[in-house]
Amino acid sequence: MLSLLALASSVCWGASDFLAGLKSRSLPAAAVVGWSQGLALLTISALVAWRHADFTAQGWPLWSVAAGAAGAVGLVSFYAALSTGTMGVVAPVASLGVAVPVLLGLLAGEQPSAGDWAGMAIAVTGILLASGPELSGGVSPRPVVLAGVAAVGFGFALYCLDRGSRESLLHTLWGMRLTSVAAFVIVALVLRTAGGVGRSDLPALTAVGLGDLFANALFAFASSRGLVSVASVLGSLYPVVTALLARFLLHERLRRIQSVGVVLSLTGVAVIAA
Repeated sequence: MLSLLALASSVCWGASDFLAGLKSRSLPAAAVVGWSQGLALLTISALVAWRHADFTAQGWPLWSVAAGAAGAVGLVSFYAALSTGTMGVVAPVASLGVAVPVLLGLLAGEQPSAGDWAGMAIAVTGILLASGPELSGGVSPRPVVLAGVAAVGFGFALYCLDRGSRESLLHTLWGMRLTSVAAFVIVALVLRTAGGVGRSDLPALTAVGLGDLFANALFAFASSRGLVSVASVLGSLYPVVTALLARFLLHERLRRIQSVGVVLSLTGVAVIAA
């Protein structure tokens, strides 16, 4: 069950990132992140108020702030990369940040089973193969660098989200959004701009924000009740969703090595689930 929830988070992230990548072609990446995160903050704040959440819980504030800061850096870098590079290739590069929570989870004492190790190895190999065209130097290095920064940001954000959710899932999600939105509000005030966002952009930005929020919630629930190493690998399979959406909706061409990578990623999922 926990594996399915982690896998579902990758579906939500993949769809959200696809839509965010499209919006980042007409709006600044920072504006897409700031507005989508702000709209998601309104939703999670309403939920906190409705649940009459108890803020006396300990341990989550620092983790949520760290997750929000790392996630914001990751998202801005990722959306900027998506706006200038091929979606089906940039997304797999960014997903390599899965190595961060896996390593930190192991250092914290997690002991995945042999089947989990095999599945994770197959899935990560698939992601690496799907990244082949970018790593081969066939395109501009800028999207690769941005995707690499996003990978590190995402990796630390996932681990911090997991740690905070072990104390309070709802509070950590709320604190994470509050941190990132506060940073973007300060930047907007300094630059005196809202990023050129119009009323017609709000529905899509709302969908991006809610998709990311729901994915975070699914991942945090699965990882905090299981192994963050396994949940991180399953959650990081979102490039498969992004790549397939780009293939069928934008007609982006995937090379044979990328197709092999997609198949291996799905095979790894099946091994872990088994």
